[in-house]
Amino acid sequence: METPARPADILEIRPYQLLCLVCRIGRQNCEPYYFEEKLDELQERIMANRYCVLKLRCDVESTFRFQNPGDACDTPEGKSFNLRRDLTVLQRLGLLPGAEVPACDLLRHLTRANVGIATVQDICCFEQVTAPIWQGCRYGNSGNYERGHAKAIDTLMPGRSLATREKCKKETAEAMYGRRVLQIRPHHLLCMACFTANCRPGEYAPILEDNLYEAVETCRSDPSVLIELVPGPCQICPPCRGYDPDSGLCSMACGMGLRDQKKDLDALQLLGLDYGAKVPAGQLYQLVFARIPDVKAVCAFKINCQTHEAWSICGSSQTPPEINRYRLAAADNLGLPRS
Repeated sequence: METPARPADILEIRPYQLLCLVCRIGRQNCEPYYFEEKLDELQERIMANRYCVLKLRCDVESTFRFQNPGDACDTPEGKSFNLRRDLTVLQRLGLLPGAEVPACDLLRHLTRANVGIATVQDICCFEQVTAPIWQGCRYGNSGNYERGHAKAIDTLMPGRSLATREKCKKETAEAMYGRRVLQIRPHHLLCMACFTANCRPGEYAPILEDNLYEAVETCRSDPSVLIELVPGPCQICPPCRGYDPDSGLCSMACGMGLRDQKKDLDALQLLGLDYGAKVPAGQLYQLVFARIPDVKAVCAFKINCQTHEAWSICGSSQTPPEINRYRLAAADNLGLPRS
């Protein structure tokens, strides 16, 4: 069973070694890689516990030299090449030397389209070799990294099978309809509204990824059902591909659990409530729509600016008011009677 990282679960690596690991996953002929034992350890640690922490250390000349690891893991291409490669990896990922990041979040960030590192061009190799010292890595143009990038997540952090998730969806959805108390994390109240808008059954339908539909229809069938506001993943989450039933944590995207916790706390502050509060659904949604008329206050952190991939902004907060699904739900009071 995977568990959140403990201090002993921190593994120090050079930034470039993360790329080497991905590159090695895409190799076709069992080519040897430098520091293969380190790459073996890195892969084994991630596959045993995706929450293990990776500490990215590299030699620098700046105020961050406090974390310099030395050149013991430099590859033969030369000191300047090694330094530039490490710093370019950190720069592309928006990280600083000495950064400590859970492996699952780092890999999600590395492999995300338009944000991560999809190719090692201008990192490990160059379009033009300007001098022998800038020859680059022997595998830079092999395509190994690009092939590995496409399957890194499935290789290092395999998710639950479709059959397992479908079974989970069926069981948790059915169980939700029979409950007198729904345990929902605060910002999911807004997700329920955005998902539903002003639709009724037949105009929208359940999906495999979550239990939003079931939560809304349970509230509609009995507006007196209690909603208990809880921290972390809740009854809506179990079918999701990013939900880990062993740990109860979410590893869906880079820092998603962190972002969602901030959104939960922002929602609680605006509602004047705290975790553990139990409020009838009808009463709670009147409060939600009165206190949070626009999801930007929660889902775009009020500033409507993404400061890092881990603090991503929900797309629903960016839609024009006239087609905003949250506003449609608010006007309809989510289909619940008004008191």
